[in-house]
Amino acid sequence: QVQLVESGGGLVQPGGSLRLSCVASGFSFSWYRMAWYRQSPGKEREFVAGIDIGGGSPTYGNSVSGRFTISRDDAKNTVDLQMTSLNPDDTAVYYCNFPHLSLWGQGTQVIVSS
Repeated sequence: QVQLVESGGGLVQPGGSLRLSCVASGFSFSWYRMAWYRQSPGKEREFVAGIDIGGGSPTYGNSVSGRFTISRDDAKNTVDLQMTSLNPDDTAVYYCNFPHLSLWGQGTQVIVSS
């Protein structure tokens, strides 16, 4: 069974950092591009970051570029999102994405608030 499970969300103060992790199972993880998206209430789901096989060519959404870093560990079947300089606009449910099958995880909530 192909599955994505996110973790690491929570409440963080503005200016803080948080690291999200996604564990993948049921497919040959190292063969595929992976991505992170997010969705805030009343807004469409937004691309956050993507990473190609072997960790190459990471790409970022305009609103997070320079603050977020995506990485992958093919030995552990994980794709992580390191988030820094968080602000209230980063509040959202963050989803791990397997583009090849248009598969989504259940999401993890991030709240940036003082």
